[in-house]
Amino acid sequence: MNRDPRAETARDGRPLTPAVVLSSHMIGLAVIRALGMMGVRVTSVYYQDTDMGYVSRYVDKRVRAPHPEREEQAFLTVLAEQADPRRKAVLIPADDATLATVSRHKRWLESYYVVGATDASIAEKIIDKKHTYELAAEIGVPAPRTFVPHAIQEAVQFASDLGFPCLVKPRRSHQYYEIFKRKMVKVNTAKELLEQYRAAEAAGQEVLIQELIPGDDGSGVNYNSFRSRDGSLVEFTAEKVRLSPPGFGVPRVVVSKSIAEIAEPGRKFLSALAYYGFSCTEFKRDARDGRYKLMEVNGRHNLSGLLALRCGVNFPWIEYQHLLGNGLQRPAPALEGVYWIDEFKDVVQSVQLAKTERYRLADYLRPYLKPHTFAIFSLADPRPFLKRWLDVGRLLLRRLGRPSSTSSPGVTEPVASA
Repeated sequence: MNRDPRAETARDGRPLTPAVVLSSHMIGLAVIRALGMMGVRVTSVYYQDTDMGYVSRYVDKRVRAPHPEREEQAFLTVLAEQADPRRKAVLIPADDATLATVSRHKRWLESYYVVGATDASIAEKIIDKKHTYELAAEIGVPAPRTFVPHAIQEAVQFASDLGFPCLVKPRRSHQYYEIFKRKMVKVNTAKELLEQYRAAEAAGQEVLIQELIPGDDGSGVNYNSFRSRDGSLVEFTAEKVRLSPPGFGVPRVVVSKSIAEIAEPGRKFLSALAYYGFSCTEFKRDARDGRYKLMEVNGRHNLSGLLALRCGVNFPWIEYQHLLGNGLQRPAPALEGVYWIDEFKDVVQSVQLAKTERYRLADYLRPYLKPHTFAIFSLADPRPFLKRWLDVGRLLLRRLGRPSSTSSPGVTEPVASA
């Protein structure tokens, strides 16, 4: 007879400290599963109806909350109400919006929770990309040439200095994505630049003008690590295979791979930042000189978090144990050649883009035929996958202009994260 993993207790016989995971889309789902399979009782606090993690079998309690930034005080009130005065739960933000709010109010939240977020002064330097690139330049970590315009005339001048095509990139990417449903935009002319700058300005979004680093989707890599305050590290690296959309989107297929060249600049940047906790530092190999350039740093668990778990590195559990004072647990060396697949995006886009992407059939099929893990689908935890199907169906019906009897007014297209 199989035991319920949530019946497990700590070595001293007491129940494990519960955890509260903030946001339950793809990142949150991975954190929920990674902790739930270790016996941790998880409360899912979500603010988007299109999240799927809150229906996971590993969730003991689900709480619908207001938006963490647009309704910040109401969101914090919900967290205070959910706190157990008898035992502080571990609080883990699983997207940029919850990270921003939790880090800003970390000191206050620590009276209620064991908070799994870095300090606000550190978080701000990676949430606002302006500070990220300034620090990279200061310490000599290779990064794309980046300018911060203060007026539209400066934006045009900076782009002319860089040469077209170049990128219009948001300073706070999660807010920009909520509005425009893309991470950034490539502009080929001054006219396109003006259009994109004005659109961002009208939406209240500050942007950067950045050099375009040439290279295909497979040029992007992730340096994932958990770093303690004393600098001790657990590391895991992976290579992106396909993006959605191609070129400048979020990963839809990633493969675990040892990439020694990014470890040193990754460590150097996090050390200069005085960062502690989990982070995902993204690099891209420049096709012109073969060097990896820093693209961004994410101060929360990443989109393909289940890949590390499938390879034997349970980062949420490592973080949880460390936050509770149990030291830094070092796993065995990670498996290589394992794929993570966003099954929804990859299947749809592989069909839609079969002619333009120019992959061979074998390239499309390889991730499915090799050892892999899906972003959502799991035989052991099927409900998030079923909910995702329902949400996608509702979205398609709305786009086709047909009413859906099962739709709910809160359903919107999900906000993706890098």
